[in-house]
Amino acid sequence: MNSEYLLKLRAELPSNVKLLAVSKTKPNEDILAAYNLGQRAFGENKPQELRQKHDELPTDIEWHFIGHLQTNKVKYIAPFVSLIHSIDSLEVLQVINKEAAKNNRVINCLLQFHIATELSKFGLTEDEAYAILKSEEFAQLQNVNIVGVMGIGSFTDNKQQTEQEFAHLQSIFNNLKRDFFSTKDDFCELSMGMSGDYQLAIAKGSTIVRIGSSIFGERDYSKK
Repeated sequence: MNSEYLLKLRAELPSNVKLLAVSKTKPNEDILAAYNLGQRAFGENKPQELRQKHDELPTDIEWHFIGHLQTNKVKYIAPFVSLIHSIDSLEVLQVINKEAAKNNRVINCLLQFHIATELSKFGLTEDEAYAILKSEEFAQLQNVNIVGVMGIGSFTDNKQQTEQEFAHLQSIFNNLKRDFFSTKDDFCELSMGMSGDYQLAIAKGSTIVRIGSSIFGERDYSKK
């Protein structure tokens, strides 16, 4: 865990930008090291691993789920998750709503949009999001709260392309705010930007940057 980098990053980020330390696949010891430097928001992408870490680590950690969420795994994180970044269907919203109700909670969520060139990445189109938000089924959901949008840029060194993708997501956020959430103050989150491009994301309005490898080192891909 790169303590020096974490402290520098926390000091440099604008006050309106939250640092989400992406701790997926990393051991509790690394998370505790960051926690002891004042970091409280951590991101995970495996529901069972997230539940285990929640049970074993300090209770004031703010856990975010950032991976593709399968409906049969929602139950593992519904009791405690602070924010789900990766809503890409009405179906998953309906399951989150059901599990949140079981836990007497309202769960905050971000709509994930596909802004990258890679087809393998998940996410909604703007038209798909509008269809969800206009639907009677969405109107019936009382235990989910949409507080913003999320997107992942293309894996590229082309700065101009990355800027265009982030600008596209910023435009989607503004359109949704205008058309569906104009009176909703807590629709305010724009989650975009990772270790290699977070400064470009902040310039385009990001309020949450997801930094993993620069803090914790490269991910161990042997861990599933």
